[in-house]
Amino acid sequence: MNVDRELFYKEFVQRESNILRAPYDPELEFYSVIKSGDIKKTRELCSQSLLDKNGLGTLSEDPLQNVKYHLVITAALVARYCIQGGMGVSAAFSLSDFYIQKADRCKTPQDVADLHQIMCLDYAKRMKNLRKEKICSRHVANCIDYIHDHLHTRITAGFLAGYVGLDPSYLSRLFKKETGLSISEYIRFKKIETARNMLAYSDYSPSLISSILAFPSQSYFTEIFRRHTGMTPLRYRSQHFRNTEFDDRPHT
Repeated sequence: MNVDRELFYKEFVQRESNILRAPYDPELEFYSVIKSGDIKKTRELCSQSLLDKNGLGTLSEDPLQNVKYHLVITAALVARYCIQGGMGVSAAFSLSDFYIQKADRCKTPQDVADLHQIMCLDYAKRMKNLRKEKICSRHVANCIDYIHDHLHTRITAGFLAGYVGLDPSYLSRLFKKETGLSISEYIRFKKIETARNMLAYSDYSPSLISSILAFPSQSYFTEIFRRHTGMTPLRYRSQHFRNTEFDDRPHT
């Protein structure tokens, strides 16, 4: 299949263009972006004040209490999403409690709206740091950043070694030591993780997802996906498409 992998991949990850945009639940996108540790995109999504949010329901006739209730809902959901992404249960809910208590002391709706943005960015930053907390070297951290930004391409250990200026054998040993996975295993894991998100939160077909993520063939993608998840891409979509239920077990 001849597709512009970079266009589709960045369109899915960044959601900045309406061209070729797949239908996507904005609420699911919001929490998933925070879970992924994407600080830039979280800041963009928070650029609209909570007070100006379309469809903000009325939970209280008092404007201040109403926006406080909405912050509490956000705090609870973002904590659950971050737990799903690997944050410790205690850490996630302690942070939630911290911001709920701060919101309780706010005197104006704008104060709560400002706190809402600070809270979301705090969670996103912690998720980004969590992704790298076991990474000691700058070289491996740079490799991981490159992999996350280029999952739409075929990435090799040799290329990454040239990218960070290390001998391929040395980089491979260093990467395995610091992440617990070989470079190829890590790339494959991140591609399957992204494919799961695409199946759950976009209308992209499995064949298109396979092409976007630069798998050699759809049959190989299906085989690898089944190996990681225990089911085919189509079955995974049927069970998880825009499903807001949570699995409390952190995904590693």
